[in-house]
Parts: sequence; C-alpha cells; structure tokens
Amino acid sequence: MSDQDDDYVYDETTGEWRPASEIAAAAEADVAVVRDSAGTVLADGDSVTLIKDLKVKGAGQTLKQGTVIRSIRLTPNPEEIDCRHDAIKGLVLRTEFVRKR
Repeated sequence: MSDQDDDYVYDETTGEWRPASEIAAAAEADVAVVRDSAGTVLADGDSVTLIKDLKVKGAGQTLKQGTVIRSIRLTPNPEEIDCRHDAIKGLVLRTEFVRKR
C-alpha cells in the first residue's frame, strides 16, 4: 500500500527524515556535468579526439593532435577523464584537451 512518495529516508547530514523522492532529486542535482573543450557533454563510453600534442609523463611518449581515444570513463573530477590508449594504460586526460568525436 505504500508508494515511493510515502517512503522516508533518514538524512544523516541534516538529521531529519525526508521523502525518498526528495533525496533522489537532490542526488541527481549533485552530479557534475562533464564537458569537453567545445562545451559538448561527455558520457561513459564516448570517443574523443585530442586537440593538442600531449607529452605523457612516465611513458616517454607524445600523443599527437588528432589521436582518437575510445571508451572513456568519467571520474569524480569533472575536469578529468580516465581512458586507455594502445600503448598507454591507465591514462588520465584533462577535458580541456579533448573534443567529442
């Protein structure tokens, strides 16, 4: 007989019982939107292209402008994405240097 609107969840930050729908709406609002250098929204699994030559620290390589990076993963930091390249694993790129493909 209980609807989702009738469910209450204890919010530890405020110390009070709040409707579950209100908690869910607040959680969605807290999610940061990740954007590339052109302002396009990025999502997990997108492909991006480098807009600048980047020297990779620790690998002794340079990724050239126009290199395509596939299957990116978003990180908690909206200014960084986690990705893999054929020669470099565990690569983290700043979103200011990529453009969605």
